[in-house]
Amino acid sequence: MAHMKERPRRLRTRSLAAIMLLGGTLPAASQEPAAPPAAASGTVYNIELIVFRATTASSAAENWSAEAGERTIAGDESTSDSAQVGRFVAQLPMSAWQLTELENRLRADGNYVPLAHAAWSQTASSWGTRAGFPVKRLGLNVPGLSGTVFLERGQFLHLGLSLTYAMPSPPEGLGAAPDTPFTLNQSRRVRFYERDYYDHPAFGVIALVTPSQGARPPGR
Repeated sequence: MAHMKERPRRLRTRSLAAIMLLGGTLPAASQEPAAPPAAASGTVYNIELIVFRATTASSAAENWSAEAGERTIAGDESTSDSAQVGRFVAQLPMSAWQLTELENRLRADGNYVPLAHAAWSQTASSWGTRAGFPVKRLGLNVPGLSGTVFLERGQFLHLGLSLTYAMPSPPEGLGAAPDTPFTLNQSRRVRFYERDYYDHPAFGVIALVTPSQGARPPGR
């Protein structure tokens, strides 16, 4: 697998690791199979995201103006010959969310501020298309947040984020002026029912992907 240079992941503190382990009652990741290879193009998946930021910075200041041109998305597949674009199916009601307890733990911890929580169902785009949906379409209505979320299907299923977040008051340790744009570009192979953490020094995202058909109810 070819990887471009990734920025060190510094939002993952001991507190966040504990929250990830304790939040919710999803089964252990080791007990869940990876998403099946070459799933049918019409297969519908449920995606749930929590966007959050830390209240303090745990790293030294960086050159954030240079970050805008960086891309850390990496993959292990080639682009499909017959590209398909994913289809948005529906927004999921809060009663179907499975990361609510995790969001509550983030808020109660005091080191993190949940910014947005949303869930929806969709089909996957072909690998390499980077065809996704804008954050506002998905219900992630955060002032200063823009970009897309994309689900791609090649040999395996991947969930990718291409986000920019400009917060009015960045933590002092980041060494960033108000409304400095921070970018997060990452893609991860999907394992059903496993919480994935997408990290950046300024903000983070926790994601969960499950099959729409036969998906487990919350708390199971």
